[in-house]
Amino acid sequence: MSKYRLDYLDELEAEAIYILREVAGQFEKPALLFSGGKDSITLVHLALKAFRPGKFPFPLVHIDTGHNFEETITYRDEMIARIGEKLIVGNVQDSIDEGKVIEQKGKNASRNALQTVTLLDTIAKHQFDACIGGARRDEEKARAKERIFSVRDEFGQWDPKRQRPELWDIYNGKIHKGENVRVFPISNWTELDVWNYIRRENIPLPTIYFAHQRDCITRNGQLMAASPFLNMDDDDVIERKNVRFRTVGDMTCTAAVESYAFEIDDIIDEIASSKISERGARMDDKVSEAAMEERKKGGYF
Repeated sequence: MSKYRLDYLDELEAEAIYILREVAGQFEKPALLFSGGKDSITLVHLALKAFRPGKFPFPLVHIDTGHNFEETITYRDEMIARIGEKLIVGNVQDSIDEGKVIEQKGKNASRNALQTVTLLDTIAKHQFDACIGGARRDEEKARAKERIFSVRDEFGQWDPKRQRPELWDIYNGKIHKGENVRVFPISNWTELDVWNYIRRENIPLPTIYFAHQRDCITRNGQLMAASPFLNMDDDDVIERKNVRFRTVGDMTCTAAVESYAFEIDDIIDEIASSKISERGARMDDKVSEAAMEERKKGGYF
């Protein structure tokens, strides 16, 4: 018997690398969807391990709502310059200008839901047959219904009742023309797994993941970063708070949490003791009990 035993993070890493290589082997035009969040950053790190010293067998694709955190866009551009991989950006503003979507009105208006159309148009334009994403099963109950290889029909729609079995880590990428597969290499990871891996691998992150001072308003019981993208009025009171963000998305729907976690060890301790899920800070998930599932059926990642 070998005296060496794999750490559980080694096992998760090996599984994710195996899945990434399966995508490269089974599909003609895959892409890695990159949001600038910690999960997609972890995927890029795993892809570096899977394919270096060669180039990635897929581009990175970012669907830009135009209402992103400045820190996220800065990180994205610096990372692309560092690793030298191809980045494709799909802009929600283009979908608005072309009349394909209508910008929401009102105090809680957000572009987050609009990005589905931009994503599907980007997939169709570049004829991607597989899109890799950083979704995890512990994030939200609709995502827990996904397989590792999750087929979308020719309209980009997902049917949770038509899931393929994945026995013995055998992934079936066979699809009809026009269909595509969403692939989730870190589906079996938890939020804590991701943070422990980031700590072990010393992966740099956007600064908004760590505690910092920021002007905020309280909306629907959540702390939101004061921003020109929010439809603010005289009832909104701006307060300076010590906050960080557990998840990264459109500024209009991503809430902060009060925090003094300035280091990764502090964040890990904070998450371990938290009774609120990571997606609890996403306003778009609070529309209804089935909000995420309905968006996924329409093509949302």
